[in-house]
Amino acid sequence: MGHSQPDVTVTLAPPTAAQTRPHNVADVYREHGDFVWASLQRMGVRDSDLQDQLQEVFVVVHRRLADFEGRSALTTWLFGICLRVVAGYRRKLARRKEQGYETLPEVVDEAEERDPEQSAARQQARARLAEVLDEMDVEKRAVLVMFEVESLSCDEIAKMLSVPVGTIYSRLHAARAQFEKLRKSHERRTAGGSR
Repeated sequence: MGHSQPDVTVTLAPPTAAQTRPHNVADVYREHGDFVWASLQRMGVRDSDLQDQLQEVFVVVHRRLADFEGRSALTTWLFGICLRVVAGYRRKLARRKEQGYETLPEVVDEAEERDPEQSAARQQARARLAEVLDEMDVEKRAVLVMFEVESLSCDEIAKMLSVPVGTIYSRLHAARAQFEKLRKSHERRTAGGSR
């Protein structure tokens, strides 16, 4: 007479924060380097400075990775580091009295090549846009660029930053208001200077 084995159900517990934490900086870079690069661009780091600022972010990641407890998504943590690195970057630029944090890509069509006046007007419009964006708060600028330029939905941005979608709507509203206020201020300064 054989005896039967009792049914055993094994329930696996969800992984703990320690189990889901990345093991080293190389893993973080491999999985999230593109996200960090794009975040730095969105925040206004000039193309010529992107590599240096990316390295600066990962120096901070190297120093603080052991302290990451997994209470938020890794991308949220990285975004916060990017915000602090870019704030320092902008302070350095201000001290050197440089203006503009990136150059907008040059898009020239055949009609513009035939019409230098139209080309000059387009370049001036790009420069004005860059100046307004450069005056914005870094976080507001990043959300505005993600939504308006990169056409990401509020749901996608919320997921990326691990925040409620309502928070993204609020930040986007504030970013648009700040952009409009800065744009009008810039227009007044430009009009006042051309008299």
